Amino acid sequence: MSKPFEDPVVPASPEVLQGLDRWRTLPVLQQPTWEDPAEAQRAADELRGMPPLVFAGEIDQLRTRLASAAEGRAFVLQGGDCAETFAAATADRIRARVKTILQMAVVLTYGASVPVVKMGRMAGQFAKPRSSDLETRDGVTLPAYRGDIVNGFDFTPESRAHDPQRLVRGYHTAASTLNLIRAFTQGGFADLREVHSWNRGFAANPANQRYEGLARDIDRAVKFMEAAGADFDELTRVEFYTAHEGLLMEYERAMTRIDSRNGTPVDTSGHFVWIGERTRQLDGAHVDFFSRIRNPIGVKVGPSMTPDELERLVDLLDPDREPGRLTLITRMGAGRIRDVLPPLLEAAKSFAGTPLWITDPMHGNGITTPSGYKTRRFDDVVDEVQGFFAAHREAGTFPGGMNVELTGDDVTECLGGSEHIDEADLATRYESLCDPRLNHMQSLELAFLVAEELAAR
Repeated sequence: MSKPFEDPVVPASPEVLQGLDRWRTLPVLQQPTWEDPAEAQRAADELRGMPPLVFAGEIDQLRTRLASAAEGRAFVLQGGDCAETFAAATADRIRARVKTILQMAVVLTYGASVPVVKMGRMAGQFAKPRSSDLETRDGVTLPAYRGDIVNGFDFTPESRAHDPQRLVRGYHTAASTLNLIRAFTQGGFADLREVHSWNRGFAANPANQRYEGLARDIDRAVKFMEAAGADFDELTRVEFYTAHEGLLMEYERAMTRIDSRNGTPVDTSGHFVWIGERTRQLDGAHVDFFSRIRNPIGVKVGPSMTPDELERLVDLLDPDREPGRLTLITRMGAGRIRDVLPPLLEAAKSFAGTPLWITDPMHGNGITTPSGYKTRRFDDVVDEVQGFFAAHREAGTFPGGMNVELTGDDVTECLGGSEHIDEADLATRYESLCDPRLNHMQSLELAFLVAEELAAR
């Protein structure tokens, strides 16, 4: 039996290696500025010798699942932190995030009547793009916080220095996070009956009684499955994949291995990686590098995207139109999605192939309160999701999933929802170091609302 991957010291073909390193000759944005390049090289070399975090067989399986979603035979739920932190990689917090995603998935599975592909923005979402390289406070200017894999959040010269050893720490934190995810999702924690019992408690809350009927329907379905002799031993385990923005090129390159079965490059830092709105330049390093790996990949599609640019991106990232290869992640804003998305959907029909469309209803709806908090309105998030579904109904295409920034904790970072979080509440538990996230209750409320949309498809 062949090994999953060749040993990193075994060379791939010169053509493959040359292609993987071509990004170094291209414009590359949003990268750290390492003060000691030699130390950065040592960190990258250490990563190259590390075992893979995920495996080629898992990646191929995810591609198959995403291909089903692109054809309307599955629905994708991608959720997790805007930016993971090393300090938050604890058993309790990882369990809370996994639990929230599993709870949402049960509701969405019932609403869609198709399998839900579960992906966590976890075990790799440590880096964040920034609008400026620098941050100034009270006349002091320091490097901007770029995520724990680059520098620290504390506003001191020592903390904000770009530290290459954080790349290695990011790997180890991802490995421990994956270890817990696999234990939770394969060891009985994901039992359908248990997960649904958590949702019954949510729907029984007086603030959420509008969802009680749907929860009762799911309850009856679960009881019917039990009475019919469904194999609940199988339903105690779930497939769970990891995803992150592939931002730091040295990290992604160092984690890329050659699959010994077919000689193709696979980025083993996560099952699914995406290219962000700030790094999707057609002639840029990110598009070139990710066009060469076998992972399923995503690209953010914002309101400035034109049909011509979209077609060129598809040609670069998915030239052979392979099922499950390319996911287009729309982030338009609630006020624009109904105008901007339909022309792109219509244009994509002529590209051949079937890309997967999922919605990111978070990033286009950011606001800043008078008191200085970055936040989002829950109603805007819901409205963008509804606009996403409406655009697909109009185009006759499939709304394939959603990508949500969420936490399993009871934070107060987004306004509204059944808890009626207002601006005064933001100060009570605002914990995000980057973008505001839906809390546990808001995430479940969104799942129930989207289930209604799915049921009406």
